[in-house]
Amino acid sequence: MKKKMSLLIGALCAQALVFGQAPTNEQLFEMLKATQKQVAELKTRTLNAEAEATQAKAQLSALQNRVAGNEQSSADSIDLASLIGTNAEYTYQVLDHTENTNTKQLRQLEALRDGDLKSRVTIGGNITALTNYQKSNTDSKFGWLMRHPTSANQFGNEVSEAVIHSISLQITGRVTDRLTAYTELLYNPEQNFASGSTITGLARNNVNMRRAYLLYGDLTSSPFYASIGKMDIPFGLNDTVNPFTNSTNWHSFSGLAYGAKVGYAGNNLNLRAMAVQGGAQFRNANTSVNGSAVPSKLNNFALDANYTFEFDDDSSLLAGLSYQHGSAYCQDYVVQTPAAKARGKLNGVQHFGDCADDNPAIAAYLKYTRDKLNVIAEYAQTLDEWPGTFNPVNPAFAEFAAQKNTTFTLGASYGFDFGLKNDVELSAEFSRFIAGDDGSPWEKQDQLVLGASYFLNTNVKLFAEYIHVDGWVPLNFLSGGNTFAGPSDESWSDQDATTDAIVLGVTAAF
Repeated sequence: MKKKMSLLIGALCAQALVFGQAPTNEQLFEMLKATQKQVAELKTRTLNAEAEATQAKAQLSALQNRVAGNEQSSADSIDLASLIGTNAEYTYQVLDHTENTNTKQLRQLEALRDGDLKSRVTIGGNITALTNYQKSNTDSKFGWLMRHPTSANQFGNEVSEAVIHSISLQITGRVTDRLTAYTELLYNPEQNFASGSTITGLARNNVNMRRAYLLYGDLTSSPFYASIGKMDIPFGLNDTVNPFTNSTNWHSFSGLAYGAKVGYAGNNLNLRAMAVQGGAQFRNANTSVNGSAVPSKLNNFALDANYTFEFDDDSSLLAGLSYQHGSAYCQDYVVQTPAAKARGKLNGVQHFGDCADDNPAIAAYLKYTRDKLNVIAEYAQTLDEWPGTFNPVNPAFAEFAAQKNTTFTLGASYGFDFGLKNDVELSAEFSRFIAGDDGSPWEKQDQLVLGASYFLNTNVKLFAEYIHVDGWVPLNFLSGGNTFAGPSDESWSDQDATTDAIVLGVTAAF
């Protein structure tokens, strides 16, 4: 600073000499004061500039640290999202028990193809809560099959409940680009067949692995796929237009078993074949294995083929045929549940016990869709008579010969615009289960369902149903042999029994 002042004074003196006039002391003093003032101002500006530079440097450093931290946090989030994710709409579809009941694997392959499963693991759940009122004209005989229909569960002529009907949890894992792992857990005290007579029994409040398999396939590169594990048997449609209650075809022929499946999905054609584990399986599959029901041989199988016809008016018709080598309807008299035999009430052939001969089944189905209209029709039948539908003990039943098991379903739904966010879907469906000869107490059970449903969004459905069931035909002690009320060869079945039910509920996936 002193150097700058000396230079400035020297410059002033030189200027004075150039013009021939030397500055006086007063002038020099005034020039010195002015120069000192300028130097002070310059010093202040310099200090302020240095302070601003230091502050700016600190702010820049903080900003750089924040950006770096955000990038790290974002990277961590991206890594987590790529590992575990959710898709409520996908979860609703794969856990829904009313539509695409035995074609979930195709839906999963479509989800992979369409990018719906972006994470390595996709998890989700589905819960159904409902309240219902049921009335029967016959003491303790309620025929609504979404609830245990036996008199051990419901007493009197009127019953009601507010319950969690079921909860399902699914985990879908993308092992590789073509290999997918799927597991599904189920809690369903209302329909669980574990030991224990009521829905509050601990055994019925368990959680079981409902489905589990490895699925190989990639629809972007090939229409072929394959899977192995515990899965739905490719037999029939088994869908319903009802918002909640399954069709009689589903209750009679929907199969679940261990096995290996191969499929083809392309050009509107779908083909499926499954090698099914022999013996008695989880649902609707039974072939004898060396004179036993022990599942220790792949000696059962099922085949299904369907084609979708597309028309100029944007409507479509799905038509399909199915065959299953061994159905569940093969036991001799007396037909009873394993739980009944475990109580020591009766010695006899159990439902899902060993069968002397296999009883194949066939199915044919149609599904027509146009705009908001859906129509389904399905027919299924065993090729041979069910031996247990003949009672050889009670002379009063001698005229009722053994019959083939037959079921059929016809239903339609339509979406109506009531000015809400989404349409309100109204539906009507009739289905019949035929198990016995004309006039027998176990001849048939009819089910009529009128329904209404509304989707709050793609994963939450509100629903209401009115159900009328004509006849009461439980599979255990179907044609006689009931000993719970004492020694008797009378059948539990009752053609005069009717059930009326009102159901309100919600199904939500997350």
